[in-house]
Amino acid sequence: MPVFALLDNEEVGSLTKQGADGTFLSDLIDRLCAALGRDRATTVANSFMVSADNAHAVHPNHPEYADATHRPVMNGGVVIKHGVRYATDGAAQAVFTALCQKAGVPVQHFSNRSDLAGGSTLGNISNAHVSLNTVDIGLAQLAMHSCFETAGAEDTEHLIRAMTAFYSASFREDNGTFTLA
Repeated sequence: MPVFALLDNEEVGSLTKQGADGTFLSDLIDRLCAALGRDRATTVANSFMVSADNAHAVHPNHPEYADATHRPVMNGGVVIKHGVRYATDGAAQAVFTALCQKAGVPVQHFSNRSDLAGGSTLGNISNAHVSLNTVDIGLAQLAMHSCFETAGAEDTEHLIRAMTAFYSASFREDNGTFTLA
């Protein structure tokens, strides 16, 4: 069953009842499973979450702040974010990349430089309450959290195609292997 959750209060720590660090998503899954007569553990194991936010593009004025091997650019496709403060793991990356390939969507990768602190997303916060297979994604942009954020217009179409494919897909866990069904 597709679920689209918009969680609130990210910039103040997500600690409200409607934030990612609250029990809203977990409670919602419990209620849906009870109403549909589904086993919660099986439902969660067969689920996949896309935590969608923005991603840092390589800034032309400060390219030295970007990781040497993960350098997203605007209009280059959906960005998969990696790091200790993102929820993406190898299996989720592989499944989402395959989904994007089927949809003809280019994929880029972002990782914080290991010597610079970076931000996080709602994915890792909500995963503390519901352990879902998760990929953190975004669209490459400049000046995140600025009043003049800049992003590529083509990336909007990339995200629409990727999310259309995501909401049309089925996911399955079988003997410890998670796959796109």
